[in-house]
Amino acid sequence: MTAEAAQIAAGAVIFTALFLSKEAITEEWMNIKLPEKVEYIIDTLQNAGYEAYAVGGCVRDSILGREPDDWDVTTSAKPTSVKALFARTVDTGIQHGTVTVMLGKEGFEVTTYRIDGEYEDCRHPKEVTFTASLREDLRRRDFTINAMAYNERDGLVDAFGGIQDLQKKRIRCVGQARERFTEDALRMMRAVRFSAQLGFEIEEETKAAIECLAPSLRNVSAERIQTELVKLVTSPHPDRFRIAYETGITAVIFPEFDAAMKMPQNHPHHKYSVGEHILHSMEAIAADKVLRLVMLFHDLGKPLCRTVDENGVDHFKGHAAVSAEIAENVMRRLKFDNDTKNKVTKLVFYHDYHIAETPKGVRRAANKIGTELFPLLFPIKRADIAAQSGYMESEKLAALTYLEALYQEILEAEECLSLKDLAVTGRDLIDAGMQPGREIGEKLSELLELVLEKPERNTKEYLLTQI
Repeated sequence: MTAEAAQIAAGAVIFTALFLSKEAITEEWMNIKLPEKVEYIIDTLQNAGYEAYAVGGCVRDSILGREPDDWDVTTSAKPTSVKALFARTVDTGIQHGTVTVMLGKEGFEVTTYRIDGEYEDCRHPKEVTFTASLREDLRRRDFTINAMAYNERDGLVDAFGGIQDLQKKRIRCVGQARERFTEDALRMMRAVRFSAQLGFEIEEETKAAIECLAPSLRNVSAERIQTELVKLVTSPHPDRFRIAYETGITAVIFPEFDAAMKMPQNHPHHKYSVGEHILHSMEAIAADKVLRLVMLFHDLGKPLCRTVDENGVDHFKGHAAVSAEIAENVMRRLKFDNDTKNKVTKLVFYHDYHIAETPKGVRRAANKIGTELFPLLFPIKRADIAAQSGYMESEKLAALTYLEALYQEILEAEECLSLKDLAVTGRDLIDAGMQPGREIGEKLSELLELVLEKPERNTKEYLLTQI
């Protein structure tokens, strides 16, 4: 045993009441099975005289019977000692005690027990102090359900009532909620995100602290906000986004949504406010990043487009284009990648697009919107209908089903929907005597129009007669 390990072993006192053996927990709550590589890391550290545990979200998810996204390890060993015990390591955040241990192509973060100093930027402590106490390390974590540790030798370490909160389906801060959120303001969004992912309620003191401290989210980077936003909207309960509104989070990071929540829709086709319609539409579509974001943004332009007719009925003409502009602005502000931003913005622009119920109408719509994105309009329109009032719902769904069937027939017939499917190319036109230049592209577009009108025209022989 090293001198460092001996000192830790002699000085570290963790009350046995913190440890819950497998026998002390009902089978329902004890689903933890450490992966072989995680066991290897823990065993290696323990055999060298150190404490080591799987910690945080991986423990929580295992108890809930969910597959953890990743596995983190906490240890009494200092970073230099961790590095000495493993052949390949990466200094991921060594100043904060974190070393990534590489086993094959997989990396596992191993972090030394630590106590965080004063926070100066709503995210980073000015300094961290390594400690021999697991309890002190767990004390600095955000929520009780994330402040549990486990290894095969000792069982579960639950110092702050994480198991009880899992049983009660409750999100509760470790210690004082205001202190935790002052340390890292993003934890407020994480609370809402965990509520959405797990279907848990946020404990009252924790929720009250969010309402008080939400303005401090202005100090958090756009990239971190975006990450939490995406996790929230792609969760099993995207309607929990409502909590972000109720606690004042969206007023800071996404005020466009607040305007939608306050906008009624006095119209036969609607029964919710614009914001509530958005929340219900997100519930009605698959948990895909692009699809959920489209539903989040699709009607945000309505508050800017509202008119009221002589009968007191609301109308929102042109809202799709305004919504697309808002989506682009918000996604740029939150530093979304261009691919996601472009797809979402285009689908928001076309979400209300009228497709003529004919094969020609479907072909033209698919060409206009693009063959990659066009099929996504069907689930988008279906989700939009599901979040409406029910007025003429059967007729709307029947028309949508018919359009889907037409599109499927077009695909099966391999009909031309874009220039890449056209039977002639620019080279064919040049070989036929046309001069290279802009006219080539214009002629190809004209020929495509002929084929969209009548797909049987898509032969090289016919098309060359039209130049």
